[in-house]
Parts: sequence; C-alpha cells; structure tokens
Amino acid sequence: MDFSSNGTEESELYGAQIHLYKHVYNFMSSMALKCAAELGIADAIHSHGKPMTLSELASALKLHPSKVGVLHRFMRLLTHNGFFTKTTVPSSSSSSSQNGKETAAAYALTPPSKLLIRSKPTCLASFVLGALHPYAFEIWPSSKKWFTEDKEVPLYESAAGESLWDFMNNDFDVLALFQDAMTADSQTVELGLKGCKHVFKGLGSLVDVGGGTGAVARFINEAFPHLKCTVFDQPQVVANLTGTQNLNFVGGDMFKSIPSADAVLLKLVLHDWNDELCIKILKNCKEAISGKGKEGKVIIIDIVIDEAGDDREITELKLDYDLVMLTLFNGKEREKKEWEKLIYDAGFSSYKISPVFGFKSLIEVYP
Repeated sequence: MDFSSNGTEESELYGAQIHLYKHVYNFMSSMALKCAAELGIADAIHSHGKPMTLSELASALKLHPSKVGVLHRFMRLLTHNGFFTKTTVPSSSSSSSQNGKETAAAYALTPPSKLLIRSKPTCLASFVLGALHPYAFEIWPSSKKWFTEDKEVPLYESAAGESLWDFMNNDFDVLALFQDAMTADSQTVELGLKGCKHVFKGLGSLVDVGGGTGAVARFINEAFPHLKCTVFDQPQVVANLTGTQNLNFVGGDMFKSIPSADAVLLKLVLHDWNDELCIKILKNCKEAISGKGKEGKVIIIDIVIDEAGDDREITELKLDYDLVMLTLFNGKEREKKEWEKLIYDAGFSSYKISPVFGFKSLIEVYP
C-alpha cells in the first residue's frame, strides 16, 4: 500500500486497525469477567480482608499450580479494565523491593468488582453469568441467514427454531438462571426507589407485572408497608413462591389481562417486545388501573436512548442492550419520541420521564 509522504495515511490506517481489532476482541473482556464471576475472585479477596498476592489468590481459589500463570494474565486484563487494582504488599519471597523492604504485587477490589461479591445485596454475579450464557452467543453463526429471511423473528428463534421464552420455559436450569439474573439487576433498583417515594404517594395497591420472584415488590413493600403488592408473572415462575399479608403472587398472561390495582409496575418488561405487543400490554395496564380513575398510573422502569444527552459510554451500553433485545426477543430500546408514541397509541393522556436508575429511567404514565 502506498503511504503519503507526511505519514498521515499510514497513521490513519494503524489507528483504524487498532479500533477495528479492539472491537473484534472485546468479547475476551466479557469472557474474562465471566471467569472472574464463576471462580469467585472478588469473594476471595473480600474474604481475605486485604489485597491478595497472585499465589494467595490461586490458593484461595484452589487452582492447579500450573494455572497460576494463566490467572496472572486474566488478572492483568481485568485490572486494566478497572475490575481490580494492583498494589504492593510486604513479602519475604519477592525479588522486588520498596524502601529496602521486599514486596510483592497484590490485587484489591474496585467498585465494579465489589458488585461481584455474593454476600452483598447489590451482587450482580448472577446477572453476569445469565447475560453471558452460551445461548446468547451460539446463535451468531446464523446471523447472515437471518438478515436475508423475510420473517419478523429474533435471531435466536431463526437459529434455534424456537423462541427464547419457549427454550427457557422448557429448561428449568436456564429459567432459574434468567430469574436470578433479573433478581440481581433488581437489587440496584432499591437505591433509586429510596428517592422516589412521591411516585407511590396516594396508592393503596400495586401490581408488578413480570415481577419474577418478587425482588422489587419486596423492596417496595418494605418501604411502603401500607401498599398491597401483587407479583404477576407466568404460572411456572410464581407457582412455589410464598407471599405475606401485603405481598402475594399471581400467575397469568399479561397479554390477556392484568389484575386490578391502583398502579401497575413494568420493570424492564416492555423492551422485550415489539411495539404492537407493547401497546397490548399497556392497554391491559390501563384497564387494570381504571378503578382508580385519573389517580391511577403505570410506572415503567426501562431504558430511554438519548444519544444527544448521554455520554458516550452510557449510549454505547444502551445501544448494546438494544441489539440484545432485538436478537434474543425481537424487542427494542426506545428513544423518547418512541416511548411517547407507544404511550399515546395505548390510549394514555400524559407521561413523565425521570432518569433515576443510572442508565435506566422512571417513566410515569397517566390515564
């Protein structure tokens, strides 16, 4: 290839190559994170109570001695990606020294890796393992075929011959992993709910549609003991769950009807479905809150894409989520104007969006 005399073209080529290769191999960062969650690296360091050397960490994880070098290379990438930080500790076997004292490299936790500590209520290890399950990756060899098909089905269904929902409902272990992932994600919502007490003011009852094992409903019930909460999900999800005086579990189909209440909660439900099915769900929500009149509401916790207002990292996360929803469920993440159309097409009169859950938003919808 010919390069310009001032090296500009050569510089652009190498810069473009670095950008392209980085995105080609980004999956290795995801897999390294999955290994960290599976091995329990964050748990080991947390239990140790202070930074751990590589040998201490390998011993705590019960790794074969031949894998110490492998662990070092994984920790190097994970540290570069901000999941751990590297420091030094006193050592009698290290050849390095600091102020005349022998030291050894050691690894400590950072805020992201603290989210992998299983004893913490904000642990997201289950979410990491659920999101990075093989079913999300084994479909991609069929992507070219999917693009040429005249069918409105997600990539997963095109590749596997069945919907992901059917696959999960027929595999208890996968369904349990999915529910654990959703429960883990729900833990972080508690922080945002603490600042949203006004949202539940004047309400006597609430239905959490697609509420799974009831993680969010329990948070709400603890914060607002007077509120009667119903978790509404598929019969096989709620069949063996036990409620309390103000928390009960009901099985059913949200596309047919939703139990009556003063308010309906939809946390990360609508992004699983296309516009037509979302309108059907929202219309059923509107019917469910009709007994409350104009005082009823639908409370949506979901993603709102805002490329102009968000920083690059948050936008990239939201756009990644959009392709996850598209390829696995034929769902989508929506911009504000798309949420507005959905809400008005379902027959509601007004709405309010508040970004209070990190990269997620609270959307209050009124009849």
